[in-house]
Amino acid sequence: MPTFLFDDIIFGPVQSRRMGVSLGVNLLPKTIKYCNFNCIYCECGFTPLANKEISHLLPSRQDVAKHLTSYLQNNTIKPDAITFAGNGEPTIHPDFCEIINDVIAIRNEFAPKTEIVVLTNATQIHKPSILQALEKVDRCMFKLDSAIESTIRAINQPGKQLNVQDFIKHISLFKGKKIIQTLCISGEHNGVQISNITDTEINALIEVYKKINPDEVVLYTIQRDTPIETLQKISKETLEKFAKKVELAGIKTILS
Repeated sequence: MPTFLFDDIIFGPVQSRRMGVSLGVNLLPKTIKYCNFNCIYCECGFTPLANKEISHLLPSRQDVAKHLTSYLQNNTIKPDAITFAGNGEPTIHPDFCEIINDVIAIRNEFAPKTEIVVLTNATQIHKPSILQALEKVDRCMFKLDSAIESTIRAINQPGKQLNVQDFIKHISLFKGKKIIQTLCISGEHNGVQISNITDTEINALIEVYKKINPDEVVLYTIQRDTPIETLQKISKETLEKFAKKVELAGIKTILS
């Protein structure tokens, strides 16, 4: 199915299901998706240049600061959130930590009531500099679509093996406001049936949620086009049943 890319460094604002009026920050190339995951549901499509050198395609730290400053100076209505999202995983930008510092300073000057939010797969959080940078923002939303490694490989297709125990350890060290996002899907890819909403999957996720102890868990399903046509949107009723189980485990849960 058709997918799309964010074609500028600063995009939107858009009405977000999770952040209200959100002004996006894209630290990845404008013309291709670049990510260390290759999620089968990603609205930006698949990653065509995984493990290739693309530093020349990335926006510079100076350009990010210039474009954000220009937007906030020239718009009297300020967004509810400045959200790092875009065409891939933001924390793989080599100047991510410095950009976070710049964005905080710009926000403080021009839109002090606006939150700064980062959507991340947490694959770089084992690096002390990335951990410290993420702890400076208002909210971090960490992707965890399964607690079973074979399902993670099928859904997220990480460039390197994602060890769930390492994920738990590193997220547990995070001292900021942490939110776990789980996108619920079922369907088929490359002849393999995939689902992260079976009883086994849900029970495994709840055990990991309890270990991580997030401020909240966000459960949602696909809303936009995906790279493959064999994925199924999960019903509201199924999401509500999942959410009730998470709530019974003592964890605040939001359906998005």
